[in-house]
Amino acid sequence: MIGIVASTGGVESGMVLTASVASIVPCTEAEGPGKRFALWFQGCPLRCQGCCNPEYLPFRPGHDRRLDEIVGEIESSREYAGIEGITLLGGEPFAHAEAAAHLAEVAQARGLSVMVFTGFELEALQARIDPATAALLRCTDILVDGPYLRDRPDSHRRWIGSTNQRIHHLSDRYRADDPCWLKPNTLEIRVRGGEILVNGFPSAGAVGLWKGWTRKP
Repeated sequence: MIGIVASTGGVESGMVLTASVASIVPCTEAEGPGKRFALWFQGCPLRCQGCCNPEYLPFRPGHDRRLDEIVGEIESSREYAGIEGITLLGGEPFAHAEAAAHLAEVAQARGLSVMVFTGFELEALQARIDPATAALLRCTDILVDGPYLRDRPDSHRRWIGSTNQRIHHLSDRYRADDPCWLKPNTLEIRVRGGEILVNGFPSAGAVGLWKGWTRKP
């Protein structure tokens, strides 16, 4: 499955790289340590029961976004919001490995950290003969791996969906004993026009809290 598309960008402009994006939150504290730029890819080959983003599973429809434009948004978030890193989610980032690796490389070159959530296990990703997968792993500081299991919810580790999922510190930028992992999960709700955008992991009592909401005129 292709996660990055190259198209002709005009006279002498070379190739324009795009990715299929489901959603972007320019600054969030619910998707990893500190303030982060979060991007959800559109499309996932896995079908975890109870997936919190079922609308992001199909590979279409999505928004084909130019990677240079996304890089510009990351730079703006760093300048105006003081983000410390980016988080890549989905969908499945490793189904879009080339685009994800490009963004991760750019982020690290700018001193930002990279966190990736994947439904695949690290060993399976390392066994792939795929330069893009290897590049994304090389540029990842924190990898959360494993499928989401709805019958094994995790209530003790922040940002983690189920107890089978593992946290891999692939660089020394963050520590496994950092107390930030032991704080309660965070849910963020944003209103954009007539839409409600929800990200983070809700507590059991908050699930569905936003459903049926309509904005008053």
